[in-house]
Amino acid sequence: MKKISFVFVLFLVACFSHAQVVPVTEVRTVSGIVRGVIEGDVLSFKGIPYAVPPVGEYRWRPPQPVKPWEGVRNATEFGPNSAQARWGSPGSLQEGSSEDCLYLNVWSPAGAKPGAKLPVMVWIHGGAFLFGSGSQPTTFGTQFAKQGVILITINYRLGRLGFFAFPALSKEHPDELKGNYAYMDQLESLKWVQQNIVAFGGDPKNVTIFGESAGGASVHALVCSPLSKDLFQKAIIESGGGRDGALTGCPMSKDTPDELSAETIGVNFARKHEINENDAAALKKLRALSAAEILSEGMTVPLNSETYSGPILDGRIVEKTSQNIYKEGRQMNIPLIVGANSADAGQFVSGNTKDEVFSLYGNRKAEAMSIYDPNGAIDLKTLIRLAAMDRHMLEPVRMTARAFTAKGSPVYVFRFSYVLSRMRERSPDGAAHGSEIPFVFNTLAAGGGYGPAPAPSPEDNEVARKVHAYWVNFAKTGNPNGPGLTNWPKYDTSKDVILDFRGDGTPVAVKDPWKARLDISEYLNNTTKVR
Repeated sequence: MKKISFVFVLFLVACFSHAQVVPVTEVRTVSGIVRGVIEGDVLSFKGIPYAVPPVGEYRWRPPQPVKPWEGVRNATEFGPNSAQARWGSPGSLQEGSSEDCLYLNVWSPAGAKPGAKLPVMVWIHGGAFLFGSGSQPTTFGTQFAKQGVILITINYRLGRLGFFAFPALSKEHPDELKGNYAYMDQLESLKWVQQNIVAFGGDPKNVTIFGESAGGASVHALVCSPLSKDLFQKAIIESGGGRDGALTGCPMSKDTPDELSAETIGVNFARKHEINENDAAALKKLRALSAAEILSEGMTVPLNSETYSGPILDGRIVEKTSQNIYKEGRQMNIPLIVGANSADAGQFVSGNTKDEVFSLYGNRKAEAMSIYDPNGAIDLKTLIRLAAMDRHMLEPVRMTARAFTAKGSPVYVFRFSYVLSRMRERSPDGAAHGSEIPFVFNTLAAGGGYGPAPAPSPEDNEVARKVHAYWVNFAKTGNPNGPGLTNWPKYDTSKDVILDFRGDGTPVAVKDPWKARLDISEYLNNTTKVR
């Protein structure tokens, strides 16, 4: 009998030693078990709800807790994108978008175990607070996960569903946060990370938030918000502005002689839909409008426009604009990467002639002319593009870097100048707004943000490898440097050295060659109110 038992045990050992180990695809969150999908050495979870659908009575309310579910929830398909208007078709929504949108997605190394303490990155997409999603192929987290970083992308409410104030809304549930529902969603997703990421193998004490354009502006808001305490430890801002303006300037809580309050803008919107009361009945009518009707008018500039639908100075999430918080030195003291592109977006500079543009610089008009047009050969369109970009994107990068450096934070400043090989004829001026994203994620094979196209060149892939490596290193340690990479020095105000991802594909640490342009733009920003 003993011999039989011994043989049987040997048989079992032999079976298990040759059996294929089945990777774990299920993780228990605080709301229930989710089942993901393994592709190679990456485990992904898609469409995980981090709040209940913000519809009906929950429209223009803070995100509400998810109700726990029984059994296993498949997390193999993305949730709907946030409701957003369809280009060229007012009154209709983009396909695949919905007001039921508060979902996030997780990419992690396959086999990562609870307690592994892997670094975590949370991506906040851009899109002028009107468009975008956490399910864009160029922002998939596969490559980050392969490098030992857990990557999370999120959806958040957009347009007037994400930012809205109205007198009756202010009185309803008076203790709740008001106005900035998009920022509330972002904060709620970061709370979800704190509550759940350990189960995925992540470290809740090593979280980096990063975003581009409106996503970068969101990072500005979050590093300045008192409600962000302990939710993340590092930040990256890509082309997020920072000065008061369309993305980071906000209507005040009360009307001023030259500005409409957020509530007045809300009342004006209601009247456009023949809702003339300001009471609870009016709010009920507003909630009865379809999402398409709510989003029929986009965010407009100037900020005192009757139809503006961007961030609001609510006094709690956004106490003051980021620019003013930086002046007071009240932002978080954390490691920061900040930068913009060499042919980035721009706003707030206009003129019918070159002389009109240069006249904006007041008594420094001659200096501006010597900087932008030393030979008198620049055309009006190029002048406006450069002046607007410098004012709106590049100079605010320096302002932000200086503010964080003054507080003692380690700061790394970049300028992205590289253009995909196949895009060089179409982008002769340099790297366009958002063109760094597929390099950051190392997802050039997904189309590089420009749709189906020839495969990226070896040079393109090498640049993406390096950019991605800097971001991975920063997520892990707070320092982007690592083996095989050009040294990226901490920003020093007196030296003004940035890392330029140059057009020839070689990252180079150089004293900012555009210093004169940024100096004159700083003067313009400090002397002219952007509204």
